[in-house]
Amino acid sequence: MHFVEAKGILSSHNGMNIYRGCTHGCIYCDSRSLCYNMSHAFEDIEVKINAPQLLEKALRSKRKRCMIGTGAMGDPYIPAEKELKLTRRCLELIEQYSFGVALQTKSDLVLRDTDLLSAINEDQKAVVQMTMTTFDDELCRIIEPGVCPTSRRFEVLSEMKKQRIPTVVWLSPFLPYINDTEENLMGLLGYCAEAGVKGIICYGIGTTMRDGSREYFYSALDRHFKGLSDRYRREYGLSYEAVSPYNDRLMAIFGEFCEKYGIMHDNGQCFRYLEELPEKFEQLTLF
Repeated sequence: MHFVEAKGILSSHNGMNIYRGCTHGCIYCDSRSLCYNMSHAFEDIEVKINAPQLLEKALRSKRKRCMIGTGAMGDPYIPAEKELKLTRRCLELIEQYSFGVALQTKSDLVLRDTDLLSAINEDQKAVVQMTMTTFDDELCRIIEPGVCPTSRRFEVLSEMKKQRIPTVVWLSPFLPYINDTEENLMGLLGYCAEAGVKGIICYGIGTTMRDGSREYFYSALDRHFKGLSDRYRREYGLSYEAVSPYNDRLMAIFGEFCEKYGIMHDNGQCFRYLEELPEKFEQLTLF
């Protein structure tokens, strides 16, 4: 881990990444890809130590309040956050300046900040997004070894439901011939329904592979799933997408389940929900 004084914190779409790099160790992680031009080792996390100061300056200069996103490229709740508390300080500023927040994580450390998330949600809107890939916890510990298992993430979603904080689940990726099964899908969907999630984002039954992330992924396959990387090379070559042969059947099951339980599952609709301002605030700005 190393510290930098960043020049800016918010993207043009009001997203921020306080940490760059990760120690979760997910074998499929796209953020390892060479196209993101990371100048340091992925596990040597870059910490934007002045993130709160930059965020406060950015929020104070905005003419209109909006949703602030975090977690798209780096989990805001890596283990170091427990001591550094940079994410928490940023949430304090978002609450102070009456902005909304949509954060994405795989970590149960987000439970520490339910007080701030509840306060933001009362004034504006706070949405917690959880990534879930693997219903079986033992398999999850192989695929995502450095983060809490899926059963614990379900407990996080359930606690958010109790706190009336809306949640969205990223149901991806599904790794062909590993977790692309109906049993896995139904287990994850059952968690989503029981936790009362607002929406599910799913790009299909498959995964993506870019230069940089593909090599790391294949190395993990060689360690844990003997012979499978050879099958990937034969079937997918250097393709960006590795679509499961069961995609059509499983996506049909996914759509039917979401319709039955009233779960938003159109990706565009989910993203609009994550970005939109609450109506109560829009009304207040008219006066």
